[in-house]
Amino acid sequence: MTTETTQDLRIETADSGFYKGFNQFVTIGSKVLILSLALWAMVLPEQAGKVLSSIQGVALGSFGAYYIYAMALFAFVCFAFALIPSVGKIKLGSDDAEPEFSRFSWFSMMFGAGIGIGMLTYATGEPIYHFASNPDIIAGVVEAKSEEALDSVYRYSFLHWGLSAWSVYALVGLSLAYFGFNRKLPLTIRSGLSPLFGSALNGKFGHIVDISAVLATILGIAVTIGFGISQFASGIYNISGAEWMMDAGKPTTAAMLSALVVVMGLSTLSAVSGVGKGIKWLSNLNMSLSFILLAFFLLFGSTWMALELLGKGIVDYLITFIPLALNVEDKGTPLGDWQSGWTIFYWAWWIAFAPFVGMFFARISKGRTVREFILGSIMIPTLVCFIWFTFVGGTALDLELSGQANGQILGADISAQIYEVLNLMLSPAAAKLMSVMIVVLLLTFLVTSADSAVLVVNTINAGGSTAQTDKTHIIIWGSFLTAVIAALLVAGGLGALKTAMIIGALPFSFIMILMTVSLVKAMHSHTQTETEEQTAIEQS
Repeated sequence: MTTETTQDLRIETADSGFYKGFNQFVTIGSKVLILSLALWAMVLPEQAGKVLSSIQGVALGSFGAYYIYAMALFAFVCFAFALIPSVGKIKLGSDDAEPEFSRFSWFSMMFGAGIGIGMLTYATGEPIYHFASNPDIIAGVVEAKSEEALDSVYRYSFLHWGLSAWSVYALVGLSLAYFGFNRKLPLTIRSGLSPLFGSALNGKFGHIVDISAVLATILGIAVTIGFGISQFASGIYNISGAEWMMDAGKPTTAAMLSALVVVMGLSTLSAVSGVGKGIKWLSNLNMSLSFILLAFFLLFGSTWMALELLGKGIVDYLITFIPLALNVEDKGTPLGDWQSGWTIFYWAWWIAFAPFVGMFFARISKGRTVREFILGSIMIPTLVCFIWFTFVGGTALDLELSGQANGQILGADISAQIYEVLNLMLSPAAAKLMSVMIVVLLLTFLVTSADSAVLVVNTINAGGSTAQTDKTHIIIWGSFLTAVIAALLVAGGLGALKTAMIIGALPFSFIMILMTVSLVKAMHSHTQTETEEQTAIEQS
């Protein structure tokens, strides 16, 4: 065995054999847990579905308020770092470090890895759902499916896809980048806890921290890919009309499994090529296609209504952000059920996604200042999400309000709603052409997210080393990810994937709380040291 020593953090890795360069406890432990879940769901699908649902109920019932307050903490801490001058100016890396990627490529990779797939599904799906049911409608303040409901539609849509979501990614990414580039610690999750636990992270405690991050990553990306392949299958159906792909308006399991094989095969090939090649190229492609699709809705959609919704929505969201971020509804009430099904589900999803997205953000952000990193990874993606939701979702709402849709969008499965919008806006031939572009865009988002997740998992398993180039390990983790998604889809469809993710997110949320405290401590120490050095220079 070799021991990589960096300050007080030493992560053992094998110096020979199949696991050369990897920590065997973390790698094998993660594989055993993921494979056990996949086999359980395959062999006993009904039992797995029932047990996972039961555990989810306990998790949501007991930790709902905790998720609300934890997410608020992450957002407030991030903005404090950006606003404090002495912290915001800290460069991630040495003072002369230069960014590896252009701002466009940097932003493209962050956006593609962060929320690209979900945005395509929910930019139409969430506004349409909240048009019929949201807290204001449940409380009787406004009437469902009315023009008066539009303000509340975007208040809650923006809450779920705005500052809070991206703050989670930014916090983990900032922690890993700072401790990895400034403190010279391994680029792995346990490094973010080093100011609190020091050498205790060298052993099994540190291994368990990294395993929890691997599990959260696999289950978080599994949900995202699940939604993506569902919409991918709906798009293929809209183009081809293949009846075997849809049943009662929803994609069949066979259609989603077929899409899964295609996506994961391509993502594994991309991951093998590395960040600088496949992932960078695909990220630039999906960002370009995203702008083309957005331009289509800007030119041919409900442009003036969307602009009004965007402006009013942003103002309303910013005014109500703090009370909404801290609001906890009573369990067992209609409002409590809505909050569990939407807000708390989202908070668990973002937390489960955080180790993967955060580590990916860290890997591509060396040379940026803390302020640039936070603003770049929170403010710009948030604004782009808001634009998507108002232009794409706003067009769908306008079609329903005007009576042109006549419930066609409202009644469609969430995976098919964006295609129904196109079917109503365009001729059949043009709608199919636009559907092809969306399917290609979805494919690039899916592949980018999946291959990024596989590379991040290998980085964690290798004790933070990004030099692992053995294609075998990439292929194995691609296969494991495919297996767990397929097994959970068979066991209970997208619901089973969501359930497993919510359960997997809970342990990592505790780690994120500790990472937050650790990062605050480290930043205070950093600025204090700089102040002392400056004082000594002035006195001399």
